[in-house]
Amino acid sequence: MKTTRLTKSHIQKIYRPANPKTHKGTQGHALLIGGSYGKMGSITLSVKAALHSGAGLVTAFIPECGYQILQTVVPEAMVITDMGHKHLSNIQYEIEPNAIGIGPGIGQEQGVQHAFHEFLRRVRKPLVVDADGLNILSQKKDWISLLPKNTILTPHPKELSRLIGEFASEEDSKENAIRFARQHKLILVLKGAPTFITDGNSLFQNTTGNAALATGGTGDVLTGIITALLAQGYEALDAAKLGVYLHGLTADLALPETGTEYFVASDVIRYLGKAFLSIAKSPPRK
Repeated sequence: MKTTRLTKSHIQKIYRPANPKTHKGTQGHALLIGGSYGKMGSITLSVKAALHSGAGLVTAFIPECGYQILQTVVPEAMVITDMGHKHLSNIQYEIEPNAIGIGPGIGQEQGVQHAFHEFLRRVRKPLVVDADGLNILSQKKDWISLLPKNTILTPHPKELSRLIGEFASEEDSKENAIRFARQHKLILVLKGAPTFITDGNSLFQNTTGNAALATGGTGDVLTGIITALLAQGYEALDAAKLGVYLHGLTADLALPETGTEYFVASDVIRYLGKAFLSIAKSPPRK
């Protein structure tokens, strides 16, 4: 399959600057579901990233133990708590989000798996699944059929091998990922150096990013970025391409100032504004 490189000109055709007359009610509502005792940082990063990626409203659905953390660290976000104290146990909410991201920090306990399964049976919104959400799916492969069409999965190499199996070479793995995406009508973001994106019919190679991204939490940030773009009405494949490009671009912009070793996941969020400005077709008016 021919590989298309994601260049700045390609991304500029996807990117839509905000309408000057927009307001928070028309910029999309993103719901991020995740977290557990000791892993609240993951969902906190996702929520912050969604807020800094243009979503008008962002809600976090988390276990009760994370309430004070989220409300303190991300005051701009709304919070709904699960009845479970340390882990998710019953994912129920009355809001109507435009897109949902699930998985960062949720763990793989039996109660979490049950809650995740019940959630998948009901969900109809554009969806991103990451982290332990992917690991649960790799154990319960029959649940993959419950995913809405064009759900975005964002596995790193180990998560991908658990999901589709081990293969002799990177090229074999990529080809099987393409077949997997086509078979299940999903979009795969194959995180790596470089990152590839496929919907089973086409393959895209990202051209941004560097070794600074090889640090914990950057995947959680990517989940928040892509979920926010989905919430704003981007088509799933475009949201994946734009999100991955911006995510990598933050590291490229930061590198002269931070170097590789100093860079952490929060720096992706810190440089998102510059990343968005750099792909704008014209500079903002003063």
